[in-house]
Amino acid sequence: MVSSENTGFLYPFIEAEERDSGSLLGDLAASARDKAHESSALQLSTLAACAHDVLAAGDQMADRFAAGGRLYAFGNGGSSTDAATFAALFAQPVSGRPLPALNLAADQAVVTALGNDVGFELVFSRQIIAHSSSKDIAVAFSTSGNSADLLTALREASRRGLLTIGFAGYTGGEMGEAKEVDYCFVVRSQSIHRIQESQALLGYQLWASTQRDLARRTASLQATRPGGTA
Repeated sequence: MVSSENTGFLYPFIEAEERDSGSLLGDLAASARDKAHESSALQLSTLAACAHDVLAAGDQMADRFAAGGRLYAFGNGGSSTDAATFAALFAQPVSGRPLPALNLAADQAVVTALGNDVGFELVFSRQIIAHSSSKDIAVAFSTSGNSADLLTALREASRRGLLTIGFAGYTGGEMGEAKEVDYCFVVRSQSIHRIQESQALLGYQLWASTQRDLARRTASLQATRPGGTA
């Protein structure tokens, strides 16, 4: 049986042992609405706070992709799945231009070998060393902003000239303060669920900004070619 202290903060009315099904369903619906409103408000405020940096980072990412660069995304636990979704958005978009992007946690053999041989703190930085060039992009996903393996990878990426981007929650943690992180998008919330929901929307906006910049560059090049319109 799950103890009340584990679930009470989520659904306190369930721990109250309500017996009336209609009342219970009403409470569930109200709880879902409250969470949706809370998430929506946080997403809107986060997008507003990060709007300038989203555009600036998207412009620099477009520069890197246009030069033949690649994107490397990484995270731990649930943030690893967020990194995978982010990388897939670039590599296999439903619209726009497919761009080279890789989730560094995708290869279980590589992750477990590095974790076993050199230590978990280096599982992403060693891949950055092995695969990246100075025209690439490193993107780390975290809720705390304090994961040692992510910070190590971002610092290694920065030393190698990569554009470094972090997604963090709470107050940003070490990631939000690190000089090696070019852009850190902080979702200021104490809820891991709300943080990850807002990070997902921020990631989409960053992808959309990058695609818009690349499309403008393509249109500009076509317009200046013979037969185009200047």
